[in-house]
Amino acid sequence: MEYLIYGLIAYLLGSIPSGLIVGKIGYNTDIREHGSGNLGGTNTFRVLGVKAGIIVTLSDILKGTLAASLPYLLGADVITLVIGIFAVIGHMYPVFAGFKGGKAVATSGGVVLGVNPLVFAVLLLTFFVVLYLSKYVSLASMLSGVVGIIATLVVQDYLLTIIIALFTLFVIYRHRANIKRIMNKTEPKITWM
Repeated sequence: MEYLIYGLIAYLLGSIPSGLIVGKIGYNTDIREHGSGNLGGTNTFRVLGVKAGIIVTLSDILKGTLAASLPYLLGADVITLVIGIFAVIGHMYPVFAGFKGGKAVATSGGVVLGVNPLVFAVLLLTFFVVLYLSKYVSLASMLSGVVGIIATLVVQDYLLTIIIALFTLFVIYRHRANIKRIMNKTEPKITWM
């Protein structure tokens, strides 16, 4: 029963469409109608700028962290990583935004932050190194997941290995079009780094 309750809470937290809220309240813009049409941080950066992008990205990370931490803080007898999966699903398929959400990168990272800040730091460092070298947000997102799997194997946190592998599969699946564009050299590169 606790899994059902906390899973639902996590899904609803994940479903909060940060990009849509920031866009409509702060900029009178529905970011689903601009750029890639995605509700995540990357499209927010492109459409609304750095300030909005940072707010949305941090909000999306916080959703995952809160979802993974809440059961622990309340003393629930559940595996917090499993609960975190529901937040990621909520972010990808949000009930509050017609089930069309983001690509799960920031929220997945937030779940990891909630259970293992050291592995999150490795993910973050990998993301920015790959981003600096390639200028592709999508490639940095996917490779961060792969490095995260390796990092969890090194620290022998095998449940986290499984969850990060699952998150990485989610992220790669959601970036199918980006992978094709990278291969065709048509994927947009960032210009601010």
